[in-house]
Amino acid sequence: MTKARLRMGMVGGGPGSLIGPVHRIAAEMDREIELVAGAFSSDAVRSQQAGESYRIDPARAYADLETMLREEAAREDGIDFVAVTNFHHFPA
Repeated sequence: MTKARLRMGMVGGGPGSLIGPVHRIAAEMDREIELVAGAFSSDAVRSQQAGESYRIDPARAYADLETMLREEAAREDGIDFVAVTNFHHFPA
């Protein structure tokens, strides 16, 4: 029987980020976590670009945390937790 992986959302880690990819790699190392959504940048276009680079569903690359939390809560396969990837996102 295959154990379901935890579904991670990420705040930050947009294009050009050093630490965003590091968080993803570290989280996915043991194959128990999968990045499935994110508010990668406060700029919607940059967040979409990051989503593409992380190979997630384009509909799950959000422009802000509030939208991500609301939309993901409404999904059966929504996120289980959020990784905040840098100090600029302290309010999150």
